[in-house]
Amino acid sequence: MTVIDPETQTGWVTDAEEGEETDDMPLSLRLSIADALTLGNATCGFMAVYFTTTGILIPHLTGSDESGGMARHSAATAVILMLCAAVFDLFDGLVARKLRSSPMGAELDNLSDLISFGLAPAYFVLVYGLVESDAHQRFSVVAAVVVLLAVVLRLARFSCVTVRDGMFQGMPSPFGALTVVSIVLLELPFVPTLLAIVGVAWLMVSRVEYPKPRGILAVAMLSWIVLAMALLAAWAFDAPGGQLLLGTGCALQVVTGAVIPLFATARRVNTFRGNRREARAAQLP
Repeated sequence: MTVIDPETQTGWVTDAEEGEETDDMPLSLRLSIADALTLGNATCGFMAVYFTTTGILIPHLTGSDESGGMARHSAATAVILMLCAAVFDLFDGLVARKLRSSPMGAELDNLSDLISFGLAPAYFVLVYGLVESDAHQRFSVVAAVVVLLAVVLRLARFSCVTVRDGMFQGMPSPFGALTVVSIVLLELPFVPTLLAIVGVAWLMVSRVEYPKPRGILAVAMLSWIVLAMALLAAWAFDAPGGQLLLGTGCALQVVTGAVIPLFATARRVNTFRGNRREARAAQLP
């Protein structure tokens, strides 16, 4: 309600009306449950960078890293945080479809993915090049930049390109990030590691189709993430067979990332051949 001052002939707003305007917050400024999960994704990505720095890079630079390589506990913690970010990324989409998402939900999701699945794995590759004895720092920097730019391009394309329902175009950034860190944890020679990382970056910006994690596939992905966390914990605490188990899990992650494009390519070739047969049959009298 607006009241007119008889002396100044000006109006002012009563407390009741002011309260009504305050409650009418723009919809774009309201965070939903899905947005809170997305922010959890970003937090995990940032903490992964923190543990990579304080637990691996700084001990190496100060000479306090007795192992002379990747510190197990900090490396495992950083990767587990990236896995937690993937869980948040999985559930924020599910929650957004079931409940609601704010108008800025898509932007929050892209920015969070850039931190957790772009910056964090790229920084992990960079630190790997600094601490490993057989690595070449300059080439590691190039590989890290390639990973980061691949995620940037992929997220930008995702926002403006429409693909058929239920499919991603290019390797999803969470899957790509986990594949990159799996390659690093395999502790292969430097050149194969570098080539494999660049290959994953190419897959993220390629046109290869990957299925979206829905239904049974989402359950399988969540189960795989939990198993990967257990393998990382066993490796970090030097459990019997922990190194072998982690190597097996990382190898499965890398093989899966390589096999899916082969199946997608074979399916596309079969579809193309089927269309050509139909076209020829239609031309026959």
